[in-house]
Amino acid sequence: MAAILQSLGRTVGAGVVLLVVLILIVGAATGSWPAATHGWSAFFMRWLHVLSGVMWIGLLWYFNFVQIPSMPKIPDEQKPAIGKVIAPAALFWFRWAALATLVTGLILASMNNYIGAALSLQKGAHVIGIGMWLGIIMAFNVWFVIWPKQKIALGLVEASAEEKPKAARTAMLFSRTNTMLSIPMLYFMVAQQHGGF
Repeated sequence: MAAILQSLGRTVGAGVVLLVVLILIVGAATGSWPAATHGWSAFFMRWLHVLSGVMWIGLLWYFNFVQIPSMPKIPDEQKPAIGKVIAPAALFWFRWAALATLVTGLILASMNNYIGAALSLQKGAHVIGIGMWLGIIMAFNVWFVIWPKQKIALGLVEASAEEKPKAARTAMLFSRTNTMLSIPMLYFMVAQQHGGF
């Protein structure tokens, strides 16, 4: 077991295998098997959407609740480890999880025939539509503000010494904006289906 858990790839692979085994056990015990129906496909896409969303918002909250507040407490000689190793890796997963969340959400809305109604905030789909628009704004911030500014702040692209702190501040402010937006976004995403509005 330790050999599996020492590798992220093997750990994720084991999680997928465990999922399949549990589906087989539940299917055998209940006689109910996932079928290639529209309902199951929509459920599977929702699961992918939630899975990628957990990665995205989890990293967003890690940056805002852990990394940003902890940086002033870290001795200067240790900060390069954050800026050169941890932050770039976290930002990689952060931005791709944002894109995966957005894409799977739009596919799910399309599969369930409410994408147009939701994006135009029509009655009956306006609640999920608000959540979708907040998510779209957040994903835009990730790809077109936070990531470009973080590349400057972390020295991944050429920039002057004066540009780096400005870029870091802009990235932090937009990251905090996304943290603020994530609270109503998550509410409206769940409210549509579970009567929270």
